[in-house]
Amino acid sequence: MNDTNRAITLDEFVILREKDFPHATGDLSKLIRDIGLAAKIINREVNKAGLVDILGTTGSNNIQGEEVQKLDIFANHEMISFLKSGGQCAGIASEEMEEFISVDTMVSRNAKYVVCMDPLDGSSNIDVNVSIGSIFSIYGRISEIGPVTSEDFLQKGLKQVAAGYVIYGSSTMLVYTTGFGVHGFTLDPSIGEFCLSHKNIKIPEDGCIYSINQGYYAQFEEGIKAYIRYCQELGSDTSRPYSLRYIGSLVADFHRNLIKGGIYLYPRTTTAPNGKLRLLYECNPMALLAEQAGGLAIDGASSILSLQPETLHERTPLIIGSKRMVEKVKEFLLQEQEILAG
Repeated sequence: MNDTNRAITLDEFVILREKDFPHATGDLSKLIRDIGLAAKIINREVNKAGLVDILGTTGSNNIQGEEVQKLDIFANHEMISFLKSGGQCAGIASEEMEEFISVDTMVSRNAKYVVCMDPLDGSSNIDVNVSIGSIFSIYGRISEIGPVTSEDFLQKGLKQVAAGYVIYGSSTMLVYTTGFGVHGFTLDPSIGEFCLSHKNIKIPEDGCIYSINQGYYAQFEEGIKAYIRYCQELGSDTSRPYSLRYIGSLVADFHRNLIKGGIYLYPRTTTAPNGKLRLLYECNPMALLAEQAGGLAIDGASSILSLQPETLHERTPLIIGSKRMVEKVKEFLLQEQEILAG
């Protein structure tokens, strides 16, 4: 085979990218590759989940009060195992755990990074064979050498040095950014490697897809209701009415909109006034990916990446996707505020 036609693997790509940064030590690249290795193991179990006893629930709830799926536990264990053994991770915070883990081993004693993760996003869809995913976020640690502290994890999203997700669907893809564009890798099962398939992904500035759980319509604030009506109206100057596409798995909904253009909304409701999605484990990493691809991510007023987290499991509303669509939602929300202000 001609080398010019040979697929570039994830390992090769991150090493090649390292050459662009003269002061790079390779630790971040190794950390991303460790996450890729864990994702391969999780992918294997996801693909055979219907054949073994790892479907369904454990009968317990996680820190969020949500029912824990058996595959959630497996994914969390595998991610932690690979991150601990790699030597580049000083601490781990997971949606599945109440407290963070300090990785204090001989190989990780001088590690520079901490990882926040949702090891298996959308796991309530496991039993019905809908696409699910893993989300990760990497920060440079703030504390000195030694055990990590909560301060290392409670950083604004704009401080992330890398973020990404893995989507387990009709094909398995790993999408990540280190702050210099967004790149996607598709798992080739014949060689067991993630291969570069989507270089420098750019989300279209506009789109014709909106993703929201309209079952909560009665609980939305008026600005969101107004935007939904706008999406459903005929518009001669736009491609409205837009198509409603809602999978109920953040990774799957975001991935589709990233490639095709669109917007994902999980706004506050009367029963969840602070929002429902987790700032550290879901919103920050997706927001960095969106903005690196040319999109936007807000909580309704402020940039997601500018929010200062106060707790590990803090929640927030999320509006994310194509730039012009997010800006339009913000217009409706501002109009509502002006009306309320009199």
